[in-house]
Order: sequence, then C-alpha cells, then structure tokens
Amino acid sequence: MKRMGAFLGVVVVIFLIILISGVFYTVREWEQVVITQFGRPIGKPKTEAGLRFKIPFIQIVNRYEKRLMRWDGDPKEIPTRDKRFIYVDTTARWRIVDAQKFLEVLGTYSQAYAKLDDIIDAVLRDYVSANPLVELVRTTNEMLTVEEVEGKVISPFQESTAPETVRLGREKITRAILAEASKAMSAFGMDLVDVRIKRINYVEQVRKKVYERMISERKRKAAQFRSEGEGKKAEILGQMEKELKSIVSGAYRTAEEIRGNADAKATRIYGDAYGEDPAFYAFFKTLETYKEAPYKNAFIILGTDSDYYRFLKTIPK
Repeated sequence: MKRMGAFLGVVVVIFLIILISGVFYTVREWEQVVITQFGRPIGKPKTEAGLRFKIPFIQIVNRYEKRLMRWDGDPKEIPTRDKRFIYVDTTARWRIVDAQKFLEVLGTYSQAYAKLDDIIDAVLRDYVSANPLVELVRTTNEMLTVEEVEGKVISPFQESTAPETVRLGREKITRAILAEASKAMSAFGMDLVDVRIKRINYVEQVRKKVYERMISERKRKAAQFRSEGEGKKAEILGQMEKELKSIVSGAYRTAEEIRGNADAKATRIYGDAYGEDPAFYAFFKTLETYKEAPYKNAFIILGTDSDYYRFLKTIPK
C-alpha cells in the first residue's frame, strides 16, 4: 500500500507540473503570439513581452516574428523593352504587422514566402519588360570615365551613335516595384518594407558574347601597349646609339689629338737626339731595325761592308 501511495504521489506531481507548464507561456521581445482554441484565434495578438496564461491542452500558442525578415527570389529570365534578355535577381525585406490575419490567411512562413514569390516576381516582370536595360542598370545620366572605374563592361549589342538617356533610373523603378507590390500585402497581415535588385546579368548566350568582346578589347589594348612599348624601345635604343656614337667619336678625336701630340713630341725628341750626335742616332736606329725585323728561327749573315760593321769599324779606340 505504501508503494502504491508513493507511486500515485509521483504521478500527481508530474501531472501538476505538466498542468502548470501548460498554463503559463512567455512572449519574448522579438515575438508576437496568437492563441488559438480548436483552430480559431482567441483574443488579440500578444505583442508585449512578458508572462501570460492560457487554458492548457485546449489553447495553442502560435509564435511569429516581429523583426524584419529576408526574402530572396530566384533569378528570373526577363526580356527588357529593348529586347535584351537578362537575368534579374531580387531581394526584399518584410514583416508581419497583423499576426492574426497572417494566421488566418497564410498560417505558415512557407506560404508567406510563396505569396511573396508570386507578387514580387509578377510586379518585377512587368516593370522590367516596360523599361530598357539602361533604366535598370543606371540611376543617373552621369557616365564614369575609364580613369574613374577599373575596367568597363562592354555591351555585345550594336552601340548607337547617340548615348542612351535615363528617365527614371534603377532607384525609382525599385521604389515603384515596392509601392506596387505593397498594395497586396495588407490582405495577408504583412508589410513589405523594401525591394532591391541584387544583380542583373545577361543570359548565357549573351554573356559569352560579352566575354568574347571583353577578351578582344583586352587583346587590342595589349597589342596597343606592346606597339607603344616597341616604339619607346626603338626610340631609347636610337638615342642610346646616337649618344654612343657621339661618345666614341669624341673619344677617337681625343685619342688622335693625344697621339698626334705624342708623335710630335717624340719627333721633336728624336730630332734633338739626332742633333746631339747624328752618328749615334744612326747606329741606334740601325740596331732597332735589326731588332724589329721579322726574322724568327733564322740566321742572318752580314758582310764586312754592311752598315752594322761600318759603325763598329768607326768606333773610336
């Protein structure tokens, strides 16, 4: 009996804990709560944070975000008014402003995102199809120069002589998309806060043409730079050759002047030496002649009447 009483006591305690936990619930700062009873909302949504009460097992707590939520659409292939096929990737920010209506009409976040897909994509397609590509890409008519931006996306289409002008621009078009799509949001208890175009890109076939033209443009610029470099190289080499010839010519002229002065000085010295002793000078020059004669591994036989013996015979004793 004691064991049975203890068991029943434990069961009662557990039941009371479950009952109490089913009575109380909390609303956090970033939440709003709708209480439903047998699937129908009871009372107004609870938006203030704090501890609340409900009937356990009968009333259900449905929690929804008060914060901004993000929606990212899939890229859509849409033709512009000027027949340019592009992919448009969009994003949006939204929130639940009437949790009860949201629960009654949609009920889940997946249904809400599906509804956002339908509404925003339809409005986006209408505005993209009604405007040329330049309106979706640019905001103003101000054009960036090559110095202001690194690289330039080259259009694969034939460029017209007259520049395209922007009447609305990307910013005004996205504001118009936001205003148009927001009209249907109140019926679902939602508020569309912002819509933005994240990225615009050409379709695959056109992208290939863009890349090919970009490669061709870069090759053309590279060839231009190489040509300018070769011209500069030829100019530098020509200037260097000119300066080198000028230096060599100046050095040759200086060397000839030095050599002429040295020869004149040597001639003067030889003349002075010859004037001092003509016989010795003649003897010395004769010995130099024999010394410089191109005879190697050869014997020279001189007669007694040669100039060399003549100088030896006349040496004073």
